Amino acid sequence: MATFLYRLGRGAFRRRRFVALVWVALLFVAGFGAASASAPTSGSFSIPGTEAQRAFDLLDQRFPGMAADGATARIVIKAPAGEKVDSEAVKPQVEKIVSELKDGPGKDQISSVTSPYEAKAVSQDGSTAYVSVKYKVSGMELTDATREALTESTTAAKADGLNVQIGGDALMAAPETGSGEIIGIAIAAIVLVITFGSLIAAGLPLLTALIGVGIGISSITALANVLDLGSTTSTLAMMIGLAVGIDYALFIVSRYRAELAEGRERDEAAGRAVGTAGSAVVFAGLTVVIALVGLAVVNIPMLSKMGFAAAGTVVIAVLVALTLVPAMLGFAGKKVLSAGTKSRFLGKGKPAAEGAEAKPNGGTRWARFILRRPVMVLLAGVIGLGIVAVPASKLEMGLPDDGAQPVSTTQRQAYDLLSDGFGPGFNGPLMVVVNGDKALADATVDRIKGLDGVAAVMPATQNEAKDAAVISVIPKDRPSSLETENLVHEIREGSDSGKVFVTGATAMNIDFSQKMNDALLPYLALVVGLAFLLLMLVFRSILVPLKAALGFLLSVVAALGAVVAVFQWGWLGSLFGVEQTGPIMSMMPIFMVGVVFGLAMDYEVFLVTRMREAYVHGERPGQAVVTGFQYSARVVVAAAVIMIAVFSGFMGASDQMVKMIGFGLAIAVFFDAFVVRMTIVPAVLALLGHKAWWLPKWLDRILPNVDVEGESLRKHLDDSADGSGPDKDRELANV
Repeated sequence: MATFLYRLGRGAFRRRRFVALVWVALLFVAGFGAASASAPTSGSFSIPGTEAQRAFDLLDQRFPGMAADGATARIVIKAPAGEKVDSEAVKPQVEKIVSELKDGPGKDQISSVTSPYEAKAVSQDGSTAYVSVKYKVSGMELTDATREALTESTTAAKADGLNVQIGGDALMAAPETGSGEIIGIAIAAIVLVITFGSLIAAGLPLLTALIGVGIGISSITALANVLDLGSTTSTLAMMIGLAVGIDYALFIVSRYRAELAEGRERDEAAGRAVGTAGSAVVFAGLTVVIALVGLAVVNIPMLSKMGFAAAGTVVIAVLVALTLVPAMLGFAGKKVLSAGTKSRFLGKGKPAAEGAEAKPNGGTRWARFILRRPVMVLLAGVIGLGIVAVPASKLEMGLPDDGAQPVSTTQRQAYDLLSDGFGPGFNGPLMVVVNGDKALADATVDRIKGLDGVAAVMPATQNEAKDAAVISVIPKDRPSSLETENLVHEIREGSDSGKVFVTGATAMNIDFSQKMNDALLPYLALVVGLAFLLLMLVFRSILVPLKAALGFLLSVVAALGAVVAVFQWGWLGSLFGVEQTGPIMSMMPIFMVGVVFGLAMDYEVFLVTRMREAYVHGERPGQAVVTGFQYSARVVVAAAVIMIAVFSGFMGASDQMVKMIGFGLAIAVFFDAFVVRMTIVPAVLALLGHKAWWLPKWLDRILPNVDVEGESLRKHLDDSADGSGPDKDRELANV
């Protein structure tokens, strides 16, 4: 493979105009497709195989006009002190809200508007009431005019002194990332300038990464409605695509500069850079793709599509690094190295005096320190991450509701008004669907009334065919509480299987969390198993991939501990923009396992490949560790800082999920790159010695040789240099 990549990189360098033109054309085509496509919606959300989903499917069949999955809104009205919502001063204002919604600009998307006086949605003390609004489409499919009509319907009532707030998912909007990702890119640019000491060299990874991300995001936008992709899919793809795109280009440019420093011609340096560092890019990219595509085992379409879309951006990033980066290096000429030769950070300062020993760089000094004290360093790293991981034992998972919104939002204020006026359970009513006649529905109502966690049960509403019914159940506790979850299980366990189902947003969240928990171990086994085999091919070792997997588990659990401490407990929450604590999103652990594993293996491949390369060429195990750090540590540190900066930039997003993912990935990369890969890995390799690179002979014969170290490429080039290679001149002329 190294030889093929060498030819690819050298060919891209020589035919740089054609290669650049192809990528620009792809960017134009993808951009045109995105501009021509209609705006993406939230995407359909379903959880196949769960009771809540079966209930929704039954509702679609038996209540075809009900729009069970449509958006909802609750306009909560709080009367001034000393007054009631049914007084002559307040009641006309409430009825005006109802009439404006029924006749307003968004009426075509409204399924029903229910007055609180007709539905008896008035609190016992008469101080609070709510208007129920049901829409025909999901929250993300609502038009701006419909949302504006919803908010403007409350303007007059607010002006008259009423406290009017709006809850529900009708106000849901696409997450706004703000300027955080721009700051992340700016930090990445600064790190690249410091690393390379050259604006041209620093600009190349940024430019190529932005081109790759532009193609990926534009393609996702163009296909969003065709493939039913959610609005958060492009945010995830941008987050991961930017991070790996910059990093992969960084590794190629860094190796190219190293080859130039050894006196090679520019096209030869480009070929060797892609043949060596490019091999590591390919396998690092494969681990990320495996982790993202593996999300399909969870069997939640939304999550699977997010994984496939993000994996597509990673594939584009790899192709860009292998072709567009060497082509751009051809355009850059010698400017890519001009300032870098003076950069003290790169160790390329003034040559040492004759006979004087070159000063070792920071990576070399760090590796030697670890080799002198491997046990102490190993214990410090493991114990430190273990302490950070402790909060993960108190992990509480769920999906956020309006109670998790910042207290300044109208959704949160509506949530609190409903809790105060009607009880916390009114914010998460359960929908019980009965597949049977009126007798079964009435018996179900009577049975549910006898349960301890129930605050109220509404009479059953039957369909026209009288063969199905819907029962609304109000729990005593808030939607995300353990008591409400137990009530859902209690209703299900005491019901006739196949006849009575519990659904609604609260039950859907419970089923989603359970599905995430059930899929975590199989997903972990699949992803880690496939990546273990892949790394065994790369390193020709059993213990090195095993160590890589165990180190990853340590870093991801520590990262989950940090997420729990910040987002669930509120530690340092204000520092990270967390306005409201609550349960950790159900998809967070499995998502972090997938994404962080792929990214963690990037550093493992790039750092340990150089060690393996030195060991294969005869260096002792300890010296091979030093050599690996000498050539790779600076670049790995720069890559990790860039990735942390990019992920941290998404913490400024308005969406709690995006904010939490950005923080989780950033802290996980920090732990994995600086504690695991840069500290624990060299300590373990120092203790293992030659055993680290051991592979049974029978297994060595079975495994194909992928030659990431470029040994076959080196032999090929050496043979060509002394004229012993076959058809040397013709082969080189055709490269």
